[in-house]
Amino acid sequence: MHSIRSLTFAIAMLAAAATAHAQESAVYVVTYVDVMPSSVATGATLVKQYRDASRKEDGNVRVETLQEIGRPNRLAIVEVWKDKPARDAHVGAASTTRFRDKLKPIANAPYDERINSGLYVGTASSQRAPEAVHVLTHVDVVPPSKDACMELLKAMSADTPKDHGNISYQVLQQPNRLNHFTVFETWASPEGLDGHAMAPHTRTFREKLAPMAGALYDERFYKAVD
Repeated sequence: MHSIRSLTFAIAMLAAAATAHAQESAVYVVTYVDVMPSSVATGATLVKQYRDASRKEDGNVRVETLQEIGRPNRLAIVEVWKDKPARDAHVGAASTTRFRDKLKPIANAPYDERINSGLYVGTASSQRAPEAVHVLTHVDVVPPSKDACMELLKAMSADTPKDHGNISYQVLQQPNRLNHFTVFETWASPEGLDGHAMAPHTRTFREKLAPMAGALYDERFYKAVD
């Protein structure tokens, strides 16, 4: 019996280690796409085509395409790739080159791509909601406050999934600028997001973050591009 328990424990530990390694090696890419106001429909079509092609590629874990609420000419793409080789192959794919080339004539701002690693990513719920609100927040703190900011974001990643209506809360970090973070949230409804904004842990987070800030707290609200 003891040997069976030991074997079960060893298998569980190996599975946990494999999961942790997969999370550590995954590449998260957040891209902001700003097209001319006269090209909203074309821009949305292009990001959907890019999403559909990317999802078929080897090593793709996830691709989400978003459109800013109130600013429909501002789009965003959130991608997760199994590892760097998978992402490198994707960059060289014909569909990726074609997407970027077609964007150039209608671009309203430079193609803004941020490469990240997963810091506190947890497990996203499979729940889907027609009124879901997606939030991308770029958190930039002065370099000496990096570790303190990470502690604040770690606490938020533990508290936020308990808030009513939260579907996912993921914290990403830029390897080339370790004091830069992206928080990607999904909420089942605007009401859930509003409740989270008023929650004590959210208010505490923002109050403690303010003295560390290296730039404006850049929070943007999106709906899915389906």
